[in-house]
Order: sequence, then C-alpha cells, then structure tokens
Amino acid sequence: MSEQERVYIFDTTLRDGEQSPGATMTLEEKLQVADLLDEMGVDVIEAGFPVASPGDFEAVSEVARRVKRASVAGLSRANKRDIEVAAEAVRSCERPRIHTFISTSPVHMKYKLQKSPEEVLELIQMSVSLARNLVDDVEWSAEDATRGATVINVPDTVGYATPEEFADLIRMLIERVPGAEKVIFSTHCHNDLGLAVANSLAGVRAGARQVECTINGIGERAGNAALEEVVMAMRVRNDVYPFTTGIDTRMLTRASKLVSAVTSFPVQYNKAIVGRNAFAHESGIHQDGMLKHTQTYEIMRPEDVGAGKTSLVMGKHSGRHAFRTKLKELGYELSDNAFEDAFRRFKELADRKKHVYDEDIEALVDEEIATATDRRKVVALTVIAGTMGPQTATLTVDEDGTHRTVQATGNGPVDATFNAIKQAFPHGARLALYQVHAVTEGTDAQAEVTVQLRDEEAGISAVGRAADPDTLVASAKAYLSALNRLEARKARVRPMSTVGDEPLPEAERRAGP
Repeated sequence: MSEQERVYIFDTTLRDGEQSPGATMTLEEKLQVADLLDEMGVDVIEAGFPVASPGDFEAVSEVARRVKRASVAGLSRANKRDIEVAAEAVRSCERPRIHTFISTSPVHMKYKLQKSPEEVLELIQMSVSLARNLVDDVEWSAEDATRGATVINVPDTVGYATPEEFADLIRMLIERVPGAEKVIFSTHCHNDLGLAVANSLAGVRAGARQVECTINGIGERAGNAALEEVVMAMRVRNDVYPFTTGIDTRMLTRASKLVSAVTSFPVQYNKAIVGRNAFAHESGIHQDGMLKHTQTYEIMRPEDVGAGKTSLVMGKHSGRHAFRTKLKELGYELSDNAFEDAFRRFKELADRKKHVYDEDIEALVDEEIATATDRRKVVALTVIAGTMGPQTATLTVDEDGTHRTVQATGNGPVDATFNAIKQAFPHGARLALYQVHAVTEGTDAQAEVTVQLRDEEAGISAVGRAADPDTLVASAKAYLSALNRLEARKARVRPMSTVGDEPLPEAERRAGP
C-alpha cells in the first residue's frame, strides 16, 4: 500500500469519549487506556483539553511522557493562552500535536462567538500560526482558512450529515482549498442519527485520510464513530475501502473491555465487532450453517478482533493458571496485584455459585479495574427488610484504611442502604439512575447494578457499576463507586495554579468538534 492509501486513526476516547455524561476516568485509568491505544497502533491519541483544569493538564502531560509510538494531541480553543498551555502539555512527546478549533457556522459565529466572519478568519490565522510556531504538527477544526495547518479536520459535530452529503463536502474542500494536496483531511463524525461510521467511511472514500473516533463509540450525546467498526469495515470490505491502518485488530476486544470497565459504561450486547453477541448464533438455521462452515454466517473470525473462543469451564477447583488463561481468552491482561485480587474474588464467588460463567468473570474483572484506585469501599452490609418497615441498613466502609460503621433506615432496603452511605459520606448528589439486571440465568445469578449520581451545582455526573450475588451489596458498591468518581471529577476542576487562573466552566470543558 502506498502512503496515500494509508488512513490514520486519531483516537479521542480520552477527550471526546470522556465527555459522555458520567464517563469519568482517573489519571491512572487514562494512562492504562493510553498504553493500550499506543500498543494497538493508534496514530494519534487526543489525550485531553489541557487548559480545562490541572487534572486535564496533568493527564495530557503524563500521556505525552508515556507513549512510545503515537503522536499525542492536546485540544485548544483559538486563543493564545489555550494554545500555549496545550503546547506545554504535549512538549515531552516525540511527535506533539496541537488540535485547535473554532466555531464557524453562521449560528455559532453570531450567537456563541458574537463575531463577524472576518473576525473569525483573523482568529483562525492567529491561532494556527501561533500553534505552528510551537509544534510542527497542527490540526485545525472548522471549514475555512487552512494556511499553516498540517491536518484539516471536518467535524459533523451534531451528527446531522448523511454519507452522501459528507462525501460531497470532503470532495469540495479538497478541490477548492488552495494547497489541499499538502495537508491531510480528517473526519470527526458524531452518531446522533446512527451514521457516524458510515459518514466517516464515506469521507475516506472521498479523500479524507484521517478518521477521528473512539473505542466503543463513546462520546457526547449519542457518541462518536466507533474505532473498531471503522477499522474492521476497511479490513473486511477492503474491496470497497482499499485502505490500510496501523491497528492490530486482535487488540480491539481487549481495548473495548478496558474502556467499558474504566468508564463503567457497558457495551450493548449486539454492538458490532465487540458486543457479547457479535459472534453468537441462536437461530437453528444459522447454527446448522455455522457447524458446516463458519463463513456461512460469519464475515470475520472472532480471533481477528481478539475474541477467541473460550474452552475452559471455571469452578471452585480452578487454579491460578486456568484463571489467567481464561482472562486472556476473554480479552483481559491484569497486573500481578490486580490479578491476585481478581483471583481471590473469583474463588469467593465460586464458593457461592455452582457454575461460574464467562459473564460472571467479566463482571468481576470489570469491577476490579473500575474500583482499583477508589479511596472508599464497602466492607460489610447487613439489611433488615420485610413487610414491617422501616427497613434498616448497617454498613461498614473503608476509607483510606480506616473502618467505620453506620446505620440508617429507609423506605425499602435499597433506600436504607443508600441512606447509610449518605450518613457515612454526606453529599448533595442526586440519584439520576438506578438499574439492576442479572448477569446470567438462575436464582444464584449475580446482580449487576448501575448507579448514576449527578451534582446539579457543579453540573457534572458520574457512573458506578458493580456486581454481586447479593443485589443490595452490588447496589452499595455501585453507589459508592459513583460517589468516588463524582468526587474525583470535582477535584479535577479545582482552581488552577500552575497553568492558568481558573478552570473552565463545565459547558466550556465539553467544547470541541
């Protein structure tokens, strides 16, 4: 393949992906994801919005120091301070990039920026020139004035375009923009109409050579183009999309599981490429065809995306080697300490359940990854419930190694449990979502609970997820996990000291293409 046929993958999971309501990642979790993206072959990692807060600046700086192969990009608005802070954050990367943007639609210019088109063009020229003086690689997002940029990003920010319209736009820009042959045109498509991947691929066929996307398609509102879908579409239908990427597709399942775990955002079962049912066949006709030849109903092999067939049945007599092998089959790689913690919890679960299914292990490991750095954890919970209220919950929690026990009542066992957590850790967050589903079939199935808490004053939310055979224990763990994440996110937007004056308001932190 020639260089012209190479499509660059720009991953914005750590920036745009984290803008999904509640999808907060700690610094350690961001570094885990960045390491995997770098190893997988992503060309550009957009690590964050450095000027937004000290936490964002630190995350971008650490990712820039850590990655070995990828370029690291910092997002900035079209002003001097943003651009200089972004340059400082990415300077330790071997191939730093500044991604600067400005709104250029008539509506945004008139009501958001309150500037004329001429004034916006001046800002674009200033911002791109300044960025280019600080780093060699500058990406600019909008529709006009390309001088100095090495990458021109064309965003469909609200997910309104159709594939035909988006392809026409890319072609028009390539044909009409002076010097278009010297820059790379990029796509950044949102999924509000479910067309993000289709629009991105249409843009590539029209001449774009960079696709901005996220793992699992997470992002603002309905999300972004899913990296795994874009990459596999070009690989499986190379007759239609004769392009290549540098992605090791065997790591896609592992990346999907990691991002799902650290964000506490579950992947829908029927999600293309990485969903639990992506290679499952229940129809009798399909099963018969699959037994005769796998290609009758599969256009790609599970192992192509790192979802190899599992063969080990796990139980209380399974040892460490079998458990580690099972984790690899499921797409997980844990550090030694994380593995030991997960193995201990697996043995505890195996003592309580006759059959431990793959879904049980996935829920267990996802929770282990998501709560590894939590300061507060549930130690013990006893709930008295029944027809004669009020219900009572006695909760023991651990905070930085110190145990304490509280008791609270409520209108039902779940309310009593959550009231006990509020008593242990007073807060004003509102419960925005409480969801329970069984991980597997059977009366001894684990309950997986998802909790979303929202701080109305700060305008932020966080999601926690946990699983346990006891629904109330899973509820307590999920609530406390969400509270930990909410507090961590609030801490990240404290007043800035080393890189600026004040953190950006939440609405501006969520800006970008």
